[in-house]
Amino acid sequence: MTQIYIRPIGLLWGEDAETAIAGAAAGRIAGGSTAFTLAEIISRNGKEIRRERRSYKDISQSRDRVLRERLALIEAARAPVAGIEMAEPLVMGIVNVTPDSFSDGGEAATLGDALARGLKLAEEGARIIDVGGESTRPGSEAVSVDEERNRVLTVVGELSARGYKISIDTRKPAIMQEAVRAGAAMINDVTALRFDADSRATVARLKCPVCLMHAQGDPKTMQINPIYEDVVLDVFDELEKFIAEAQKAGLPRSMILADPGIGFGKTYRHNLEILRAATVYHGLGVPLVIGASRKAFIGALTGEKTGKDRVFGSVGAAIAAASQGVQILRVHDVKATAQALKVWRACIKPSSAGI
Repeated sequence: MTQIYIRPIGLLWGEDAETAIAGAAAGRIAGGSTAFTLAEIISRNGKEIRRERRSYKDISQSRDRVLRERLALIEAARAPVAGIEMAEPLVMGIVNVTPDSFSDGGEAATLGDALARGLKLAEEGARIIDVGGESTRPGSEAVSVDEERNRVLTVVGELSARGYKISIDTRKPAIMQEAVRAGAAMINDVTALRFDADSRATVARLKCPVCLMHAQGDPKTMQINPIYEDVVLDVFDELEKFIAEAQKAGLPRSMILADPGIGFGKTYRHNLEILRAATVYHGLGVPLVIGASRKAFIGALTGEKTGKDRVFGSVGAAIAAASQGVQILRVHDVKATAQALKVWRACIKPSSAGI
């Protein structure tokens, strides 16, 4: 069976995008401000992969049903997530209530420190605060439900009570349920609801937005020789399957997000290939999340050995994702990323700068 993918290229932003869209020379990506005048059409049948470039106008006028359906998924405006519009890239700030996360383990391990960090990230521009109580860094060990509960529930409750949109980063259905009850507005599952047999039913019952992330293997072993036939397409196929499974369980597409899982069972080159081709994932028809912040491939590129020293490289990765229409940038360094986004937006649309 041949699978068809569309990777938007020939990207435009701001007034250039609006002019091209008005002239039917470009399509709008996911209802946002990024447009595309060209696309790479990829056909895959087994191990045979063919690629060709075609204009947006040519694709939009095609009589091929599969192409039209994929194009419709790319262009459709995304539903708000937890009441937040998805038309422009936004920042999700990370609060790891753990002693062993790869970049900031131990910094927010107490309730007071976690609350302080969450409030600081919100002040710096995070629209969503992602709270996690179990490290999923390469080689990490699992923690019990009780331990994870003790770490995150009070933090989720306190921050949500102050009016902030909280995402609970967990793979355990019990924690999902209790965190939503405590005020979490979204679930972020690095296993795409595959860790526990009850996860899909739990999320469907909660009717809560959920981010499904791709990972090859589990955290303890995932970086031991990850192999793909074509990492971009393999990840797409897996995410498409996860979305279909969640829908089958009763969760509407409007409540699903997707994350290609930078650093989760990928080599450094795999990560770069995914970031280069991120527009292809708009063909999933859901908002996209990219979490490249402080990860090892950035250190490999910049020579920075520790996560805290990878801020500038992380901002570069975030802007690369934002420029491809990715809706949510999951980062440790909110202030730096938010400022970079503000300048980037002003450069592509000076009339919006307010100066």
